Amino acid sequence: MALISKKYYNRDLSWLQFNHRVLQEVADQNNLLYDRIKFLAIFSSNLDEFFKVRVSDIRKITNLDKPLRKKLITKPNKLLKQIKKQVHLQQEEFGALFTNQILPKLKNEGIQLISCEDFSESQKKYAKAYYEEHIKNKLTINISKKSGNESIFIENEQLYLTAQLNETELIIVKIPSDTARFVVFPSENSTFYITFVDDILKHILSSLYSEEKNSEFYAIKISRDAELYIDNEYSGHLLTKIKDSLGNRNTGQVTRFLIDKTMPSELLESIKKILDVNETDVLYGGRHHNFKDFFSFPNPTNKQLSEDAIQPTHHPELQKFKNIFDAITQKDRLLYYPYESFDDVLRLAEQASEDENVTKIKVTLYRVAIKSGLAEALLNATKNGKEVFVFIETKARFDEENNIRWGKILEEHGAKVMYSYPGIKVHSKILLIERNENEKPKHYGYISTGNFNEKTARIYTDFGLMTANKKITSELNQVFQLLEGNIIIPKTKKLLVSPFSTRHTFEKLIKTEIEHAKNGKEAYIILKLNSLQDHEMIDLLYDASNAGVHIRLLVRGICCLVPGIEGQSENIYITSIVDRFLEHGRVYIFANAGDEKMLMGSADWMTRNLDHRIEVITPILDQDVFLKIRRMIQLQLDDTVKARVVNSDQDNKYVTSSEFLRAQIETLSIL
Repeated sequence: MALISKKYYNRDLSWLQFNHRVLQEVADQNNLLYDRIKFLAIFSSNLDEFFKVRVSDIRKITNLDKPLRKKLITKPNKLLKQIKKQVHLQQEEFGALFTNQILPKLKNEGIQLISCEDFSESQKKYAKAYYEEHIKNKLTINISKKSGNESIFIENEQLYLTAQLNETELIIVKIPSDTARFVVFPSENSTFYITFVDDILKHILSSLYSEEKNSEFYAIKISRDAELYIDNEYSGHLLTKIKDSLGNRNTGQVTRFLIDKTMPSELLESIKKILDVNETDVLYGGRHHNFKDFFSFPNPTNKQLSEDAIQPTHHPELQKFKNIFDAITQKDRLLYYPYESFDDVLRLAEQASEDENVTKIKVTLYRVAIKSGLAEALLNATKNGKEVFVFIETKARFDEENNIRWGKILEEHGAKVMYSYPGIKVHSKILLIERNENEKPKHYGYISTGNFNEKTARIYTDFGLMTANKKITSELNQVFQLLEGNIIIPKTKKLLVSPFSTRHTFEKLIKTEIEHAKNGKEAYIILKLNSLQDHEMIDLLYDASNAGVHIRLLVRGICCLVPGIEGQSENIYITSIVDRFLEHGRVYIFANAGDEKMLMGSADWMTRNLDHRIEVITPILDQDVFLKIRRMIQLQLDDTVKARVVNSDQDNKYVTSSEFLRAQIETLSIL
């Protein structure tokens, strides 16, 4: 990917660069075969979300009046062309990896992924029987007159097959979404044969329409704008508006029309007209789409083709206490997911729901699991007479419906539930419990970098801090007072709370490092982030680099800072770890002239996290917790196996070293 600027990368192209790192994991021969296949699925899934969200944002800019568009730094049409070019290059690389590496490797393991043209006679019979039992009654078929003016609507992210039957008619067939994507044929000669359900349909449809002039079918898929466009968040009932808008996701503007690149041009022109899409929407892919379905690619062999699942352990110190409140009173406790179990958070909530001394439980929910042990504990707390306050963020993209559902259930059972603020998201991951002890209320807090979600806690790396430290819990109570509408601005000295104090505090910390460097004192900054995009923070990091501050960054996703540029960022070195778990935690470390200062929380260094979301970041005050996080961060800084260098060439090369250290695996051995 070409360098966009010597000062900043473009945010959207930077995101594509991150997804390219995911794709490059497919080529890594050190990954077991089915782990490489999983990275194919992640790449495809990420790309789908990119078009539903980021490309739709750019499309909105193109709708602005021309005089206003001219004032923007970003030229939307130019950017869309760059995106299309980069996606095309990545799709080509994707296809080459799949064809030249994955398929031969599968064949070596006795697994053949075959197309309908390769079906044997016995497989054709099996395909027909499978169609009759699992597909036939679920098919949706549209036949349209080629010369007609009517249009056909196809659903967002659904798979379809299309063919031009004759001179006048086109057919569009929806592949049932509730049917398994892969079908395993009976093995033959110690070889397992697998096919896409698409190919079974192609085989059957070609037979059904064999008398037509052309019965060759091609795959198509449309991605639509997934934004929820709320007309004036500040008036009316925001929750109702969000509910009413959820259905619009399936009918939003087309942001990508993905087709089989072998589709004849005549058919393509006809289908574009019928589906009302433009050439700018068209992206050329392979004969199959939705490679994200490879998450469920079957392994019919008895061979070990993927790494063993890692079973999270229970926090050893917490297990020594029957009453978890006693454990937290003794000292702060840190959980590190997914290496340590999220069950200890559920245990905290469950004990709070049953404890007769607990009077109040307050929590923010951003992405709730469909089956949520935490939500069940909150329901039990209301049943037991506890005062339960839940702030639910209904603008958590793609989880709005599930969040609203849980909000309704909790409200019906007596919890006080509040929903999104207009114009701002609540992205913090916090819990506060009030418990009567010695005839006085005492607070227990939990602050995390990750969501209260049992599912993502198995695949995202996150830190979660349990504390009874009054300096923290009293200020956490202030944040909940804000969320409940009792105060306008929280007064905090220890906690950083966006949009009130986070930016200012980080600016002050960076400037302090600059002063230390100028005065000959030890000066460095270590940041672990998902994304680095805010230009003001980047400029400050450039200033710090030029002042002699050594800056070491771990940035998993978007990184708009350009490192290693003479006179700009010579003292900045960045790596990005893409491995079996998604790096999700945010940690901020400052040398502080030898008295190192550390914070952790929910905020990336993006403008939205600093200025437009309610985020909570806590200092690490407990020495044991401090050392535990520092050790984990150091492992990631020293990774020589899965760390890729983020540089001005954007070539994503692995760190070169004679040492062998894979941070995520090494973490298992020391926890």
